[in-house]
Amino acid sequence: MKKAILGKKHGMTQIFVGNEMIPVTVVEAGPCVVVQKKTKENDGYDAIQVGFGDVKEKRLIKPLKGHFTKANVPFKKYLREFRLDDISSYEVGSEIKADIFSVGDRVDVIGTSKGKGFAGVVKRYNANRGPMAHGSKYHRRPGSMGASSDPSRTFKGKRLPGHMGNERVTVQNLEVVKVDPEKNLLLIKGSVPGIRGSLLMIRDTVKSK
Repeated sequence: MKKAILGKKHGMTQIFVGNEMIPVTVVEAGPCVVVQKKTKENDGYDAIQVGFGDVKEKRLIKPLKGHFTKANVPFKKYLREFRLDDISSYEVGSEIKADIFSVGDRVDVIGTSKGKGFAGVVKRYNANRGPMAHGSKYHRRPGSMGASSDPSRTFKGKRLPGHMGNERVTVQNLEVVKVDPEKNLLLIKGSVPGIRGSLLMIRDTVKSK
């Protein structure tokens, strides 16, 4: 059965498995609560809506208050949907905790990358710079915009300076190295997107092992 959970990134550390040192990301995974079940009959697709992170009532708008009150669940800061193959085992109000995953599971982690602001092509796309000598007047600029008379325009997709980061990123096929059910912690091998404290969506990988 497919599994998914919401979590919060705590940061990176390292653990030793035998003589091997493994870099891991510590994620507080859950506890999450099922707020709504969506079915093909009512909504056209099967999914569960999951809430994560406690929040004060005064922080919510009225429609969200009504949504949580109708489901008879505590108020939550984040709401996300997961489309799963089989949602029959989930009921509104049931909790999802870190222990749904086990050591060795492969997961995809979805988060929002760190924002870098406005960046040039050298930083944004790892472009080569021009000569840094005094005679050169072309150090870190984008380079040629394309041919002149034909096509007389810059092609769409040209790598140019602009906003960098702060976008949805999915890192696939990461390994769960350790699970701490008491503290609801997952130790995931490697790095995941986002700053410390940012929201993460963790689900079974779409790739085969």
